[in-house]
Amino acid sequence: MTINYNIALIGFGNVNRTLAEVIRTTGSTIARDLGFTLTVTAITDLRFGALVDAGGIDLDAVLALAPGETFVGLGGTAECDNETVIRTAPADIIAEATFTNPNNGQPALDHVRWALAAGRSVCTTNKGPAAFAARELRELARQNGVRFEYEGAVMSGTPVLRLAAGPLRGVGMRGFSGILNGTSNYILGRLEAGMGQAEAIREAQERGYAEANPTADIGGSDVRLKVMVLVEALFGVVLAPADIPLTGITGITPELVAAAAAQGTKWKLIGQAVRGEDGRVTASVAPQMLGSDHPLAGITGVTNALMFDTDFLGQVTISGPGAGRRETAYALLSDIIAIHDSRA
Repeated sequence: MTINYNIALIGFGNVNRTLAEVIRTTGSTIARDLGFTLTVTAITDLRFGALVDAGGIDLDAVLALAPGETFVGLGGTAECDNETVIRTAPADIIAEATFTNPNNGQPALDHVRWALAAGRSVCTTNKGPAAFAARELRELARQNGVRFEYEGAVMSGTPVLRLAAGPLRGVGMRGFSGILNGTSNYILGRLEAGMGQAEAIREAQERGYAEANPTADIGGSDVRLKVMVLVEALFGVVLAPADIPLTGITGITPELVAAAAAQGTKWKLIGQAVRGEDGRVTASVAPQMLGSDHPLAGITGVTNALMFDTDFLGQVTISGPGAGRRETAYALLSDIIAIHDSRA
């Protein structure tokens, strides 16, 4: 028997917009292969406003909206009241893909709290809620009989959290290190090609890899949040941003890159954590020079990679896309699959 889930999309930027396209174009395949259908019953967005339809929103009409238009012409409003929609819309699942403040996880953190308290499962690509309140949110979900899923918070569609929670359970996790920001990795690669950092950043922006303000990427705060998520997920330890020393790549010059190359090494921005024998976890984010034999040295472009250090298997490395609208939208779909499987 095929189950239908009503879903509300909070934020209608690249990620949730792509999820809507996936639902529109592959809905029959999802139903056949996965055993459920998805009906979008609410959408909110700062630019378009809010639209709610218990019978299902016309995705063709929504996706055809031009810049500057609002949901008013489709029966919605031009105002975006996320709290009201999250708490009252006819939705089983909330797909949260809005902006998050790297210092406190807001407003995404409140969005998730409202949804779970209202008895709605949540899937999100936001790092903030998981970095600052994963334990609280999982408990809130448990109390209300729903799920809080956030696979896309670390490496987009590459399933590092489920790998650690599933196949790698019991391996004795000692630590991890990873390239967790594709923008900074791309820029370092362009420095290796002889480009200056300002030019490399500009090129990354032109290709859509970097935001207009790339500070979170090149400064390392994006990676620090991901390290916080991983430390809590892998070790059950909650770290604050202040617990993780941070150095970005702004000080890496073409001259330093050339000097590293002369030694047979490459600069990479590494987020890492180690659990000591006493159970204490120490973490950091900083550029490191890696030798050619290091599993992370060959990771190029916007690709991400994470290396687990384990007792039983030694080093286990997974790499894959760490960004991209289709890849990140897949992370939401994988979360929805997990929600469906838990109910089944």
